[in-house]
Order: sequence, then structure tokens, then C-alpha cells
Amino acid sequence: MRFSPLEEKVLNSLVSLIKLTETVVSYDVIRALKMALEKEKDETAKSQLRAMIKNAEVANFQTLPICQDTGLLTFHIKLGEDFPIKARLNDIIVEASKKATEIVPLRPNAVDPITGKNTGNNIGGRIPWITYELTEGDKMEVFFLPKGGGSSYVVSLTSIPPSQGLKGFKRSIIEAVVKAGPKPCPPVTLGIGLGGTEDMAIKLGAKALFRKLDDKNPDPALAQLESELLEMINSLGIGPAGLGGNTTALAVKIEKASRHPATFLIGIVFQCWTNRRGHAIIYENGEMDVILPEVWA
Repeated sequence: MRFSPLEEKVLNSLVSLIKLTETVVSYDVIRALKMALEKEKDETAKSQLRAMIKNAEVANFQTLPICQDTGLLTFHIKLGEDFPIKARLNDIIVEASKKATEIVPLRPNAVDPITGKNTGNNIGGRIPWITYELTEGDKMEVFFLPKGGGSSYVVSLTSIPPSQGLKGFKRSIIEAVVKAGPKPCPPVTLGIGLGGTEDMAIKLGAKALFRKLDDKNPDPALAQLESELLEMINSLGIGPAGLGGNTTALAVKIEKASRHPATFLIGIVFQCWTNRRGHAIIYENGEMDVILPEVWA
């Protein structure tokens, strides 16, 4: 497929974002891991945290994928109404994903659910998954989330009786973390979508994962819930890699939506210790500013 010079520039910017996200652990994650190491008392947990920090260091300085599971590629695009590319944007994102698979390189993860056939290039069957949100202006904001198999394996949508309220909400989160155990490669970041419809709850949980680990929720009630849940989760003893310790989660992030009076939906989205997420702004000339991940030294 032939692209115009501007389209080619946007394509290459997207490839750079994919590569950076897959090879650099964000500094807020590194900081959280180091803080956890200082607080951790369990020697096995400490050794696991040291290995994770070393893994991130090697991946960063040698420009290698952080993990052999480079995930299913998903994008959320906030598209300015005056951004010069629209109709061909899907094609550009697909081509950028294919190109990144070759040059990073990425493990091919797009498998047909019926035949089990792997496409070999991370393309096919609605993958990469792309959603759009129309905004004002001439910029395109890109949120890139490569979702690994371990963390996706334990994602859950829970519905509780509204009468259970926040007590039932907290119990549902703890039960999900206990059930997940070591599968999502802890210490995890937990994104929680509270309220809305079924699809909204999961989407809000995924959206929550783009927040920095050390930020504070602007909603005081949600900030309190995040703090309480993090303390409860880290008292479970699952620990790094599921081998014990008091660092089962690095952060809990919650996004909410109004709910139906008869429902209380909870979307629980796990992210592994690497917490890979890419966030960038691409301007009308194709140039890009990366917001996340931050390069660390």
C-alpha cells in the first residue's frame, strides 16, 4: 500500500511509539519497584523485584522487548476534527503494527480463535484493535496498550447486587486478585472500571491503566478507595511472581461512570509488573511528542 509523505511520517511516528512502549519501562514503574524493594521484608520477594528492575534496565539500554510476550496491540485514538488524516488512519495503524512486528521485533500474537492459526505479523481478525474519540483541534492523541496474555487471562467483569455497595465492591476486587494469583505476573497494576454498562466497565478499567502510578485520583472518594484497596491487596501475601511477600500490587486505579439503579458492574483489568503503556501526541505535520513512557537513566 502506498502512502503520502505525511502519512508515511505518521506511520513512522507510530512505529517509534510502539517500539518505545515495548522496550522501555516507564520511570514511574521503575520508581515504584525500587520503593517496593526498600519496603519488602521477604528475601524471595526482594530477589524477584531485583530481577525485574535488572530486566527493565537491560531492555532499556539494549533496546530489547521487556517481555517475550509483546501482547495484542490495541490503540485508542483521540482524533482532532482538523487532523489532516482520517479515512486512511486505520490502514496506517495496521501498517505501523506490521512494520513494528518486524523491526522491534514483536512476537506474533494474533491467533484465529477457531482455527488456531497465527497470522505471523500481529495483523488480522480486528487486531490491532482501534477505537476512536472525536475531539477539537488538529492533533491526534494516541494511547497504545500492548496487552499480554497473562494479565488478560484474569481480566473479569463482575456484577454485584447494588445493596452490597462499596463493601461488596471491595470484596469483589480482593476475590479477583486472589483468584488471579501469580497468573498476571505480579506485582500488578489494577485498573478498575466502576459502574456504567458491561462494556463501559471494562473500558474504564483499561483507561485507568494509563494513569501514572504515583498520581492521586482527583475524586477524593476514589482516591480513598484506591489507597484502601492497595493496602488490602498487599496484605494477601501473593507477592512478586506469586512467590510471597507484601508487594502484590504497585497501584490501584479506578475510573467510574454512573450506573443503572438495578446494576453495580465492576470491570477488573490487570496489568503485569511492566505496566507497558504508550501515550503520544502526533501533530498535523506528523511530528510526535511522547507523553509515556518516560525514558529513565
